[in-house]
Amino acid sequence: MGTLISKYNVTGPRYTSYPTVPYWDQDTFSLRAWKKTLQEHFRVSNIKEGISVYIHLPFCEQMCTFCGCNKRITKNHDVEVPYIKSVIKEFLMYQELFDERPIIKQLHLGGGTPTFFSTKNLERLLDGIFAIGRCAENCELSFEGHPNNTTKEHLRGLAKHGFDRVCYGVQDYNATVQKAINRIQPFEHVQRVTLEAREEGFNSVGHDIIYGLPFQTQSDIIATLQKTIRLRPDRIAFYSYAHVPWIKGNGQRGFKVENLPSAEQKRLQYETGKNMLTEAGYVEIGMDHFALKTDGLYKALKKGSVHRNFMGYNASKTPIMIGLGVSAISDSWYSFAQNVKSLEAYQQLVEEGILPVFRGHILTSEDLQIRTHILNLMCKFETSWDDSSLFFSELPKVLQALQELEKDGLIEIHAKKIIVTPKGRPFVRNICLPFDLRLQRKKPETPLFSMTV
Repeated sequence: MGTLISKYNVTGPRYTSYPTVPYWDQDTFSLRAWKKTLQEHFRVSNIKEGISVYIHLPFCEQMCTFCGCNKRITKNHDVEVPYIKSVIKEFLMYQELFDERPIIKQLHLGGGTPTFFSTKNLERLLDGIFAIGRCAENCELSFEGHPNNTTKEHLRGLAKHGFDRVCYGVQDYNATVQKAINRIQPFEHVQRVTLEAREEGFNSVGHDIIYGLPFQTQSDIIATLQKTIRLRPDRIAFYSYAHVPWIKGNGQRGFKVENLPSAEQKRLQYETGKNMLTEAGYVEIGMDHFALKTDGLYKALKKGSVHRNFMGYNASKTPIMIGLGVSAISDSWYSFAQNVKSLEAYQQLVEEGILPVFRGHILTSEDLQIRTHILNLMCKFETSWDDSSLFFSELPKVLQALQELEKDGLIEIHAKKIIVTPKGRPFVRNICLPFDLRLQRKKPETPLFSMTV
């Protein structure tokens, strides 16, 4: 495995979309075109499958130097109510595009730090959203929680609104690592919020762990995962730290590159973590994700209904996702649209009654074919072109590029199908790369993506 990781550890997208954001075509995109594709697809999908809603809550009280999210650092909680009003108004503008009330199948609160907001204000936000859209039967409601400031009141208030899934950002328990990433967070805090979530009826509690962090050692990974496994979260995201300061700015320049584990050390951290999770009964769901067999994500994997989008891996698919809030990305399946990244610009545009979109992409027929193949590989670990609509002219060239991965035992290439082997699952990003025609046709001159392993 070590030789393979060294061989395939190249830069590549995480494929939360295809095309990936750097390859969006701005020349064919417009706000008018985005609205048109959204309206056309909404009519077809709303009643049958509902929509997903992602709400970006950008505020944090301090900067975590590992984080690549769009955030605003402040201790001024007076920002909460004006921002909530903007988000609700933005959703109302979307509702006005539709000829019927949106049925919300999934809703996720991300950030930033959603629990920066008071329980009262989160409830105000949700009341506003569900006055516009109707919560579907078996609606999936989830949020990202910070162990240091998630209170029992937060959990109780969100549970009252139907939330039953939470994911806590843990990262690592070593004090030196926590200091380097500016995330001082004792194990006792994580233990408290994990147990309290279960007491309040949350049936899926997740922990995010990161390997490859500054000053992190093999023993740190072992100690962190031992504590994590003791709490038995339902899902674990075991992420590789993405060091991309040229993209994320000064937030990732809080330490030196030489403070990061070497490629070999990082490889060992990953292998150790994966083995520990597997031995503890966790099943690899997709790239970076593990779940217990009792969790909905594992059950979705067995049914073949796992989906991946800008919210990560999901237990069910809705073709439409509306992203609300600063920098949020929306997806109509046929097009993408991203909101402005400036908080002030976002609130000003919404106040003026203008959807705050600043860029996007209208998918071509080829894009839709490639998107399907990449989603199949990322979510089902296989893809097929038995249906002639999924055959594209450059497929023979893609299959030729995949032969080396087949020789290494990472995939099986059949007459009209590719299957990712268990050995190949950690390399699924690499397996997707030859399918990424936009990237293959125009290789970046400077780094755009993190390392694949």
